[in-house]
Amino acid sequence: MPAIAYLECSRCHTRLPADVPQTLCTQCPDSPAGALYVRYDLTPLAGTSPQVVVSAGDATTPWRGMWRYRAVLPDVEPVTLGEGWTPMLRSKRYSDLFLKEEGANPTGSFKARGLGLAVSMARHYGLKKLAIPSAGNAAGALAAYAAASGIEAHIFMPRDVPLANRVEAAAYGARVTLVDGVISDCASIVAERKAEEGWFDISTLKEPFRVEGKKTMGYELVEQLGWEYPDAVFYPTGGGVGLIGMWKAFDELEQLGWVKPGKRPRMFAIQSSGCAPVVKAFDEGASVSHMWQCPHTAASGLRVPKAYGDYIILDILRASGGKAVAVSDEDTFASLRDWASHEGVFLSPEGAAATAAYAQLIASGDLVSSDRVVIFNTGAGLKYTDVIASALGLSHGVNQ
Repeated sequence: MPAIAYLECSRCHTRLPADVPQTLCTQCPDSPAGALYVRYDLTPLAGTSPQVVVSAGDATTPWRGMWRYRAVLPDVEPVTLGEGWTPMLRSKRYSDLFLKEEGANPTGSFKARGLGLAVSMARHYGLKKLAIPSAGNAAGALAAYAAASGIEAHIFMPRDVPLANRVEAAAYGARVTLVDGVISDCASIVAERKAEEGWFDISTLKEPFRVEGKKTMGYELVEQLGWEYPDAVFYPTGGGVGLIGMWKAFDELEQLGWVKPGKRPRMFAIQSSGCAPVVKAFDEGASVSHMWQCPHTAASGLRVPKAYGDYIILDILRASGGKAVAVSDEDTFASLRDWASHEGVFLSPEGAAATAAYAQLIASGDLVSSDRVVIFNTGAGLKYTDVIASALGLSHGVNQ
């Protein structure tokens, strides 16, 4: 594992030390302050064979799952529940389409990666209380990893999140507060109370290590495709940490020489038409988004009125030749049912928004069927049983 060289601001590129816990850049001349990236000296690994460096370990070591990439992760003792190394499923109908099944992670979603690493670092720093606003899945992940590490978890989430998210957070022993509003309202409560309560804010992009956990998705998809890039990646985008993390992984892979030379994948950020701030900003050529008014979508993970890292997301989309795509809930749930009945995969609503977007872009000619595409299903559909039952017009005890 490498020592962290420094933390770098994504806006002003100021370097900060990593020997104490950091949140956002303290030197940015303008507001809001920039999110921080973790930087390493990768020179000793450059030109090495990934097959030699990357190792799954064995049943007696923690170097399994995403920790197989420990050579490019912080030098920390992991708090691990077996996160990462999720299946890459080839579509049964489209030979060049792959589904990255993140529902196979602990707590049933991709959030296990980022919060597993962030909680590992919190324990390393000696932090005792963590707080997070969540649209649902991050709450369960933080609650689980906090329980595994003996750290208090304080969670704020909208009252109408899927039932599974509420149940798991409570079962893990987290302090859960339900809020009448959306995730931005939850974030305001954390921001207002954290100093008085002694909480460390582990919100999306307001600490640097959730990106490090999520970047392992980029390493995995490249390794699972034979150390080659796909042509495109579809990512359901609320806060966008995974998209940002994968782009960071691609940069590191190229520094290391672990990926075959070629054009990086086009990155597609998928949002709901009922909450599409990144789509609107992308279409308008703007560098940041504006707060989306009256957000509404059954895909709770996409109900993020304004992502803190929107400026990074928009830069990545444009640099990659990708775009932001909005999908209606109607098309989302039609795709969910289609993939369940034809592929045997029960998608989350967020994942189904991405499969629906793929169909749209094939129909529009933005993509062709021979393009090698990876779609992320960010969570297990079973975590949304109540939401999906309502959307599909099902009710308990009634045969459909």
